Amino acid sequence: MSGLLKGLQGVGKFLKLLLTSRMGRVGIVIFAIFAFIAIFAPYLRTVDPMRFGVPGNQLMPPNAEFWFGTDRLGRDIWSQTLYGTRVALIVGFTAAATTVSIGTLVGLIAGYFGGKLEELLMRIVDFFLMLPYLPLMIVFSAILGPSIRNIILVISIVYWPYTARVIRSQVLSLKERAFVEASRSVGASDRLLIFGEIMPNVVPLMFAQAVLMVTWAIYAEAVLSFLGLGDPTTVSWGWIVNRAFASGVIRDFLWWVIPPITCICATILAFTFLGTAVSDIMKPGYREARGL
Repeated sequence: MSGLLKGLQGVGKFLKLLLTSRMGRVGIVIFAIFAFIAIFAPYLRTVDPMRFGVPGNQLMPPNAEFWFGTDRLGRDIWSQTLYGTRVALIVGFTAAATTVSIGTLVGLIAGYFGGKLEELLMRIVDFFLMLPYLPLMIVFSAILGPSIRNIILVISIVYWPYTARVIRSQVLSLKERAFVEASRSVGASDRLLIFGEIMPNVVPLMFAQAVLMVTWAIYAEAVLSFLGLGDPTTVSWGWIVNRAFASGVIRDFLWWVIPPITCICATILAFTFLGTAVSDIMKPGYREARGL
């Protein structure tokens, strides 16, 4: 429990530092807007995003009734875009949590125990890192089938090695520190040393990796859905763009794809700002430079 409290305190201090960064504040504001949209989408003048429109409402440009216009089947693009925010954030955060959890566990074990176990785990990591991630995701998605759960699984399989390598490097340094040696000298078990002493000190790094993974996950989901490998029964930003291109009329109705593409770019920009702010915070001397 003490290790958990240390970790939570570390996250609290980290978030306070994040607010001292201009990029961090901008990223948080943009993310807060999308989080608000995702939570309150049913109350923001939306309808069922999959409901077909009445005859005559097909491919209508933005107007007072349909703020973002309608698609080829008369469905409201405003509603599709807002509900697509939910899918993007669910996939982003779930995949990031899964990826960071797996990568952190592998990194902790490899870095702490070393030897042949570390060699085996890092060779597995290197194998995944040398493979091109986009073709690998396409192959896995085609094998597993189209669903949001499978997309999250595919993203986690492809991206966990990045976190594992970063965490392992940090653990190699931490396990030689005085506080770890002191705990080891009084008989602390390997489990206590890993999860009670070392892991709380890598929580800020885990948070930094999570921010990065959310960005990659949202981008990956959009790409897979655009390629037709997403869940056809779930509206996402990539799905909207896919439907627009599949219609064959995209050249004459660009406003169909502008909202989802704008949302994809804005979300990635928000987490890129957060990632940059996190990287700055973790640089030596940041607190001193800010007078903290």
